[in-house]
Amino acid sequence: MGTDTAMPSAEDNAADVDRKALEAAANWYAVLRGDDVSAAERQAWQAWLSESDAHARAWACIEAVSQRFGPLRAGGHEAALAGVKAARRHTKGRRQILGGLAGILGLGVAGWMGWRHTALSDVLMAWSADYRTVTGEQRELTLTDGSRVWLNTGSALRVDFQPDARLLKLLAGEILVQTATDAGLRPLYVDTRHGRAQALGTRFSVLYDDLRTHLDVFDGAVEVRNTAGDVQRVAAGHAATFAATDISIIGSAERAREAWHRGVVVADNIPLRALVEELARYQHGHMGVAPEVAELSVMGVYPANDTDRALAMLENTLPIRIRRALPWRVTIEAR
Repeated sequence: MGTDTAMPSAEDNAADVDRKALEAAANWYAVLRGDDVSAAERQAWQAWLSESDAHARAWACIEAVSQRFGPLRAGGHEAALAGVKAARRHTKGRRQILGGLAGILGLGVAGWMGWRHTALSDVLMAWSADYRTVTGEQRELTLTDGSRVWLNTGSALRVDFQPDARLLKLLAGEILVQTATDAGLRPLYVDTRHGRAQALGTRFSVLYDDLRTHLDVFDGAVEVRNTAGDVQRVAAGHAATFAATDISIIGSAERAREAWHRGVVVADNIPLRALVEELARYQHGHMGVAPEVAELSVMGVYPANDTDRALAMLENTLPIRIRRALPWRVTIEAR
């Protein structure tokens, strides 16, 4: 990968870059910004960058948006990270970084309002979170009202307790919430870009991605209101998904959506590809599964914080083999 590629404008990239590649590039940018970034992670990023032109275009878009912090190309990591740290020292707050990014994009208010609803903006907005977890990390919080919140891998949460409401804004990833009775009887809401979930004395999980918000209710009930104004109550033991314009009850609440806070991934007669997608959330790099084994049924409990061990467990019980072309690139194939 050369270092002299012309950088397209942010406006051009917003229209032309593959959405999934853009999400991956933004996540890699967040990794490389970290104070504890490892040599292996930098090599993994380089391998990802070299895989396709789509990845290169996505990275160019990230650089166009974030050039205030310095490009992170080969040979310039240390200087770039030093620039990031300097920017952190001189900014008054994470939210100001986001305002600065809007200015860098050269967008007016209307343009910024449109851009802020892209997948890239979700990652950038996560910088403004009060609480965050990196890939592979989980975290437990006790809020001032006594409610408990667990953040899953790669998640970002903003907490805003007001005189008349307790607001949780899920900016990325997944949370598990166990509500406490509030002395002021304030309702507790979890907001995503797709709408709002109101807790009705309950324990529930919320998983947010670019397309939909997934809700599983384990105790009590949750009332969902999407941005179009549709309302649906979800009772204990049930699950729903919602987007801006629809709400769907999809069946029973999944054990897996609660079990992760204990550090495990539960597979309850699901396709291997679904389990691999879940395990991939807990590590950097690529984890794929060949089509001929993707639909194998899997049952079991696997460690979320040790994907190598989880893969070894699968290899011992299924007719598969694990191929590691690179330390950060894993493919599951037929044995």
